[in-house]
Amino acid sequence: MKKMLTTMLAAGIFAGGAAAEFENWTNQDGNTARMKLIEVVRDGDKATGKFELEDGRTVELDAASLSDECAERVRGWEPAPESVFDELLDGNLVRLEGRRLRDFDFTEKPSKYYVFYYTASWCPPCRAYTPDLVEFYERMKESHGDEFELILITSDRDERAMTGYARDAKMPWPQVSFDKAREVREELGHGVRGIPSVIITDLQGEVISRDRNLENVERVLTQ
Repeated sequence: MKKMLTTMLAAGIFAGGAAAEFENWTNQDGNTARMKLIEVVRDGDKATGKFELEDGRTVELDAASLSDECAERVRGWEPAPESVFDELLDGNLVRLEGRRLRDFDFTEKPSKYYVFYYTASWCPPCRAYTPDLVEFYERMKESHGDEFELILITSDRDERAMTGYARDAKMPWPQVSFDKAREVREELGHGVRGIPSVIITDLQGEVISRDRNLENVERVLTQ
């Protein structure tokens, strides 16, 4: 393990990084890297974390090789529970990149809640509400990012309108692709009759809230 750490230091792995979705991890020497913990293997009292690096490589680090705080994070790590939505959403999501909606690899699953946002570009109340929701989402992701994910489900009449709406509002969240939106909406069975509509569920699909008031949404997501 010491040899591995020496190699990582030489390669600049513990030199810092800029991938916002990764976390800071510090070793016993005080060097910090941006990595993502994806698995923990336990053998008695020993815990070894498997981390993904910014360049896609993976490394394994014994918790004892990390700072005390980081070691406790490894020892206390638990995988996110499975969700009833995994099969429905995997492979059916897109997200804004530049000026286009592109396929989104949904690997960062939430640990507590899904927020489904029903909306459309032709809906004036939606147009008025969405900028506030964007600001809310970005703020909440900073403090509770791994606990929830927002999924947009469009009622737009064509893909071009859906894309333009996402681009105009600078939407940061994933959304169901246009060709799957009706199917997913029917499968979810939320019975939405008017938009904008915000529905919060747990990972098993139980509806917790049907309130789009952002103060109330925040109260649910932080409880």
